[in-house]
Amino acid sequence: MPRAKGGFKTRRRRKKLLEKAKGYYSAKSRLFRIATEAVDKALQYAYRDRKAKKREFRSLWIIRINAAARAAGLTYSQFITGLKKAQIALNRKTLADMAYNDPKAFNAVAETVKKKLAA
Repeated sequence: MPRAKGGFKTRRRRKKLLEKAKGYYSAKSRLFRIATEAVDKALQYAYRDRKAKKREFRSLWIIRINAAARAAGLTYSQFITGLKKAQIALNRKTLADMAYNDPKAFNAVAETVKKKLAA
């Protein structure tokens, strides 16, 4: 029985995987078996870190909102409670951007929150 060398489909599959491994160090970018392991691990890290990225950005937004709220004389928790009482529907991403790029607008929101908390 003749030896099966792997035809067009095998070559195409391996080429696609080695293309993904381009830029990896040494054998990881050249040898199929080693590249397979490296690419699989890289895809696992990519999946995990797409989730982690969301957490990291949310914590960054909270830090920025807290800093701006404290400058306005409130704590983060008081600020968020006041937003809910005032029925201001701004998400943390928008609030953090406002605190960073437009402090006057953020302070206006903070004043509204203070009035709602005092009432």
